[in-house]
Amino acid sequence: MSIDRRQFFKIAGLATLGLAGKPAYEVFAQGEDVVDSVTVTSETPPVPTGPLTAHRWAMAIDVRKCLDQKDCKKCLLACHQVHNVPDFGNPKDEIKWIWKESFEHAFHEQDFEHLPDDLEHQVVPIFCNHCDNPPCVQVCPTQATFRREDGIVMMDQHRCIGCRYCMAACPYGSRSFNWRDPRPFIKQVDPAYPTRTRGVVEKCTFCDDRLARGLLPACVEACEARAMIFGDLEDAGSGIRELLRQRLAIRRKPGLGTKPEIYYIV
Repeated sequence: MSIDRRQFFKIAGLATLGLAGKPAYEVFAQGEDVVDSVTVTSETPPVPTGPLTAHRWAMAIDVRKCLDQKDCKKCLLACHQVHNVPDFGNPKDEIKWIWKESFEHAFHEQDFEHLPDDLEHQVVPIFCNHCDNPPCVQVCPTQATFRREDGIVMMDQHRCIGCRYCMAACPYGSRSFNWRDPRPFIKQVDPAYPTRTRGVVEKCTFCDDRLARGLLPACVEACEARAMIFGDLEDAGSGIRELLRQRLAIRRKPGLGTKPEIYYIV
């Protein structure tokens, strides 16, 4: 990733005004903030200076911003491209890290009386919820799926034996199983991420590989509407915490006690 002189001096100027104390992924993932009368826009991507770290990673989806981008699939396409997700061309064998569901289906267990029509029937992005209490981790016999200290629920395809216990335990349908060899169905292989084999489970990992390189998750970076906000939920001064304080947020199937770390701002 490279920047020109104008972008460089813009970033340097922001640091001088006091933004240096706030991580770049918090500043730029929010889209647009006003700090000390200086407008920070999402046009300038963060410059990798080392791994991005947090005590507990979480993501918020601004549903209204997402709906404004009708039929947009840029987050989905970006995620699937950088992670070599195959396209089998049929729902039976479908592998998905991000997909879209209508609001009413995504939150069918919650009763939103008099929900606006433009929201009820529109689609929202769905992916692994990176639960604080993940049932998938509890049932995996090989620890192929595990929860990191920073809250990311990982999937190690090399240790997966294909028992699919994690798929049965996940109440969100966030995991996919490779019934067929996926490699012939990858349109353009990204050498930065390993391909998988037949008989293993895969899912969203909050782009742990990109975080290690100082980059935001691919979906966050690809979202032109800046509807995805990614940050440290345990940092009281983070952008995601500030947003959750100001706006009403809901989570999928909160009554199950899994404590999802994906929040939908309505």
